[in-house]
Formats: sequence, structure tokens, C-alpha cells
Amino acid sequence: MSIAVAIADDQPLVRAGLRMIIDAAQDMRVVAEASDGREAIDAARRAHPDVILMDIRMPVLDGIEATRQITAGSIATPRIVILTTFDLDEYVYGALCAGASGFLLKDVGPEQLVEGIRAVAGGDSLLAPSVTTRLIQTVVAAKDHAPIPAALDELTRRELEIFKLVARGLSNAEIANELVLSGATVKTHVTRVLGKLGLRDRVQAVVLAYETGIIQPGAPR
Repeated sequence: MSIAVAIADDQPLVRAGLRMIIDAAQDMRVVAEASDGREAIDAARRAHPDVILMDIRMPVLDGIEATRQITAGSIATPRIVILTTFDLDEYVYGALCAGASGFLLKDVGPEQLVEGIRAVAGGDSLLAPSVTTRLIQTVVAAKDHAPIPAALDELTRRELEIFKLVARGLSNAEIANELVLSGATVKTHVTRVLGKLGLRDRVQAVVLAYETGIIQPGAPR
């Protein structure tokens, strides 16, 4: 099955360029376009995309608020990748807290964009490498630690171990290698961890771990 993608950007040329890249990929198709946040919400309801490429600065309603309203819906909500020219920390953090599953800058190459869409559609998180470390060190680390959720006590020792590895940015394959487990076993554990903690995806796991102080910036992987 092809990956259904919606594009939300107020610049027609940007939307056209993104459409060309996506339509050139055999396993994905553009199902809707939007020129502002309100249209993006309507597109999510009408076209049921798997992934939305969402600009941050748009008229009527910005991308962060549109993301918040879309992800506040049912479990079947699409994955959202914030795609913007602005890599300021407050935008990244705001987008992740709003429920975005990834963040890429608009100068990303076509191949990386397509691979990013595939990764997010498959349930992985996606952050531009240039902003990930700085986000954690400056925005999240500067905040007072949030209370540790009671649901964390429901994790088994193995699940807690995997939660910490996910929070440090390891992929399922890397976790499997680290713990000498099969990829399928790791995937099952990750799904259970996210379910028990009420998290949409791995991005929220990263934010939770650092906000609560479970993981400290600079700690070894």
C-alpha cells in the first residue's frame, strides 16, 4: 500500500516542489494540499493522510496549533512532520509538544525527505540531526523537571531499560544489538512501553524522559 501524504505550506512553489518529490516515489502519493493551518486540519479529516508535511509559519492558523488540533483527535490521526526553514529551538520544542512525530528543515535533500516520510509512516520518530542535541541541551534541560508519571511504575525492568534506550535516540535495530534481542522482540517491547505511558510515538518518549530527568543531557548512550 502506498503512503498517503498531505502537504501544508502557504507557498505554492514549495508545495509544487514537494509534490514532485513525493510523486516520484513509487510507494507514496499526495492526497491533499493546504495553504494554511485551518485547511490542513480539514485535509486531515477529509483525505485521511498517513503523513502530513506541515509548515510552521502559515496564515489563519500556524502549523504548531494545527498539529495540536489534529493530534488531539482519534488514535488514527496522521503522523506529522514539521518542515520549515526555521530551526529555532522554541519552534522545535513547541512542535514536538503539540504532537509532531518529526522535524526537518526545508533544505533537506529529496532522498532524505522521502526516507523521512517512510520512517514516520512506519512509526519511527524523525528529527533533523542539526537540532536534536541542541534542543535537549537548551530547551528541555533548562526546564524544571516535571513529575515522573505513575505509569512508569507499570514498566517491567526490561521495558524501562528499552524506554531509556529509545529516549537516547537508539533505533530498534540498535536496541536489539545492545540488548542481544531480536528486532521483533524489541518492537513489541517499544509498543508496550508507549502504550503503558500513553505516548503517541518515540518523539514523545524522548521529551518525557528528559523533562522528568530520567535521562540527563550528556549521558552516555
